[in-house]
Amino acid sequence: MSAAGSTAIHRRVVALQAGEDPTLIARLPSGWAVLGEQQFLRGYALLLPDPVVGTFNDLDAAQRAQAMQDAARLGDALLAVTGALRINYAIFGNLEPALHIHVVPRHADEPAGLRTAHPWSYDWAAAPRFDAAADAALIGALRAALQRGG
Repeated sequence: MSAAGSTAIHRRVVALQAGEDPTLIARLPSGWAVLGEQQFLRGYALLLPDPVVGTFNDLDAAQRAQAMQDAARLGDALLAVTGALRINYAIFGNLEPALHIHVVPRHADEPAGLRTAHPWSYDWAAAPRFDAAADAALIGALRAALQRGG
């Protein structure tokens, strides 16, 4: 399989480059800000690098700094738009072995048993799927917040 199709991250970046991914929030210097395909928490987003690399350690120092700055900008936008209490950031790459940064807003109205749990404690299979029509206002507000610098 070619590098372009080797992981879901590769395939998603190819779709973003072609303008064919409706989850697109914005193109940032290090890659693509997108909403998650499962919205297990309102506003769950990812930063996908472009070009795709295997791990965070494959980036040079300047690229690492840019990726973290972009993830923080996305987090700031999520805070401003969703009213989240805080943002959780995560880089794993175990299931999909290509760099992607999870940006997870945490909300005051989360169920008590999950409010302080790891975000992966949620049932992702039961989570609402991204819906282009239903999520259009959220994407628009996030784009505007990113343009303002937050």
